[in-house]
Amino acid sequence: MSDQDTPQAEAPQEQTEMPPPPPGSDSTESANRGVMIILSYLWILALIPLLLEKDDKEVQWHAKNGLLLTMAEVILQLLFNAIAVTGIGCVFAIFIPFIFIGFTVIRVIAIVKGLNGQRFVIPGLSQYVDKF
Repeated sequence: MSDQDTPQAEAPQEQTEMPPPPPGSDSTESANRGVMIILSYLWILALIPLLLEKDDKEVQWHAKNGLLLTMAEVILQLLFNAIAVTGIGCVFAIFIPFIFIGFTVIRVIAIVKGLNGQRFVIPGLSQYVDKF
């Protein structure tokens, strides 16, 4: 077998295409989508992409998901603070910082997945995004 008969390995081509949007996303992509997705998970700042990016359905989904996450965090913090005021609340007061850390981890994961073109579905919470 000569060198001409052996198939030559082709050099891998650089992939210039962006991954396809998630299913059901037929919206136009905004130029500042990354910034808007980051803002979507920064507490009350989620209102900015919700109000400004009305044409980008993916940014809208992330903004609504971020607002629901913020509301869940506020409700849980208020609940734990109310319990902490009572006599048995000293035990619950220990868990308040862990709630904040847990929500921060969830936000970071959601931001990273959002920037990669994916959605981070929070069980029991993200199901209400479409009803929002």
